[in-house]
Amino acid sequence: MKFEGKNIHDILEMTVSDAIAFFATHGQAKIAARLQTLDAVGLGYIKLGQPGSTLSGGESQRVKLAYHLGQERSVPTLFIFDEPTTGLHFHDIGRLLKAFNALIERGHTIVVIEHHPDVIKCADYVIDLGPEGGREGGNIVACGTPEEVAASGKGYTSKFLRSSLAAE
Repeated sequence: MKFEGKNIHDILEMTVSDAIAFFATHGQAKIAARLQTLDAVGLGYIKLGQPGSTLSGGESQRVKLAYHLGQERSVPTLFIFDEPTTGLHFHDIGRLLKAFNALIERGHTIVVIEHHPDVIKCADYVIDLGPEGGREGGNIVACGTPEEVAASGKGYTSKFLRSSLAAE
């Protein structure tokens, strides 16, 4: 059985981005809209039939994020993301931040454990732990808005935030 010249294998081999275009072109807007949430979190490159076990930790987190973005009604939820930008291109980081904002606008709360200064500078509140890693870490070095942490002059995050905020 085929749909518009494609069998199930052909469809499962499509990337999310290709499948969105395919289904939108062939009158399946509802399917395309469901897939759009995966594309919105920067997963347009994965194949529809790709096994979940082959996804990285960051990709798995973004699949869950896409699921929650696709929910029309949901109870306010606390989301915790651990280094969700690892391996992402700068363009995809921007898409991820838009997805985070969409969840926040729906009443959800997001906690992100992150080292990327361009993500940290977008936070409402920053808690910088350190001053180093391992045994030398775990203490609050600075906390507040990104601007307050940058102005504190304490720790590595302050230094990188100053540079990142100044570049705006």
